[in-house]
Amino acid sequence: QVQLVESGGGLVQVGGSLSLSCDVSAPGFTIRALAWYRQAAGAQRELVAHISDDAGAIYSDSVKGRFTISTEPDKSMVGLQMTRLRPEDTALYYCNADLRRLGEPSTYWGQGTQVTVSS
Repeated sequence: QVQLVESGGGLVQVGGSLSLSCDVSAPGFTIRALAWYRQAAGAQRELVAHISDDAGAIYSDSVKGRFTISTEPDKSMVGLQMTRLRPEDTALYYCNADLRRLGEPSTYWGQGTQVTVSS
């Protein structure tokens, strides 16, 4: 049973920092990539950062230089270190896993963790 469990969201002031963590359990699957997405109220879900063995770490332009994605060698966790936070970073943040089993791809999501940046 695949499980992605996020933690670490909360309320922070503009310019502050916050760390998110996602515990990844995917027995029987190969984890190809891990990512963080976010969805602000009334907006579409958007990619924040993505990490894989093939491409390394990739960031959206809006967070480049401020956020850092990381993972363990066994990809059992994916973290997101967020610095210099802005009000527009306020959103529900989701952990995402790109998995393979017997050549078949599948995507799984965590339940989301709220990040609120107050001005």
